[in-house]
Amino acid sequence: MAGPSSYAVRMARLSAQIFGEVVHPTDTKSMKVVRLFQEPPLAKRKEVYDWYPLHNIYYSLTQKLRFMGLFRDEHEDFKEEMKRLRKLRGKGAPKKGEGKRASKKK
Repeated sequence: MAGPSSYAVRMARLSAQIFGEVVHPTDTKSMKVVRLFQEPPLAKRKEVYDWYPLHNIYYSLTQKLRFMGLFRDEHEDFKEEMKRLRKLRGKGAPKKGEGKRASKKK
């Protein structure tokens, strides 16, 4: 007895392509690879990308609380103190039009 007609084979392949199935018959090793590629990538899984907290939201909240005096961030206090001390020593960036090149022209 003859196998399926060429039309039936082509329709089966087209159906497999449309519905995302394997077009040609494959062995179990190849099917394992197909199953791996059918799964969503690791970076798209919710348990992976929700692992860490939303740092930008927490940062903005702590900045607002710090401004109101309800939260103390010692590292930010230290950075502000260092910036203030640099300004006292005259280490800040010059204002526009007061740099080295501007002073040469005068």
